Amino acid sequence: MSESYLLLWLEAPLQSWGYDSKFGRRDSLDFPTKSGVLGLLCCARGAAGEQAEWLQCWTDRDMQVEAYAPTDQHGKAMPRLPLIRDFHMVGSGYDDQDPWENLLIPKTSDGKKAVGGGTKMTYRYYLQDMAFAVAIQGSESELQAIAEALQNPVWDLYLGRKNCAPTEFIFQGIYSDAQQALEKARQLAEEKRRCPVFRVLQGEHEGEVLTLNDVPLQFGEHKLYCDRRVTVLRVE
Repeated sequence: MSESYLLLWLEAPLQSWGYDSKFGRRDSLDFPTKSGVLGLLCCARGAAGEQAEWLQCWTDRDMQVEAYAPTDQHGKAMPRLPLIRDFHMVGSGYDDQDPWENLLIPKTSDGKKAVGGGTKMTYRYYLQDMAFAVAIQGSESELQAIAEALQNPVWDLYLGRKNCAPTEFIFQGIYSDAQQALEKARQLAEEKRRCPVFRVLQGEHEGEVLTLNDVPLQFGEHKLYCDRRVTVLRVE
């Protein structure tokens, strides 16, 4: 018997889904990553640490994504807005003579003062005004537990970064298959005057095939990931 699908609706003024970012430059993929979605579910559950055993259950599970953009007065998708770049200075303006402020200044790996000062510059990128329907496969018992957590989250839920607060309820039901889940998403999108712009299927299909290192094997201090292949299908 096939497993059910949980439908998530991810909508916010800003979202950011990192997949190959370094500290100084935090890029965003055009759609939610599997690691980002599972991290969101961990927040809802209040699950900290490595979570290796829990993550193993989701390694080979299907996850499909549909992206929705706002429409114009004629019902056509509006042009995609460019990524926003947010400039940050980390560790700037602190007094290194104050024992508490000194803790906030970046240092070398051995705890010494950095050469040229402890201030670090970072650039962070965000998607603008997008919505994503995510259908993720799981057993009925697993999905029911997650549904309860999403409706009563232990920790704050956010879409990629903590400043990306959702503007719609994330949990949108459990369905017998992906087709039913995504049909519900299309109804919600129509109510919100949004239209589909692309789909992301797990595995290799006809379309643009990508390799993403976004399947988490272990969270916590020492994160581990493995690859998966996905196909991006543009909607005409």
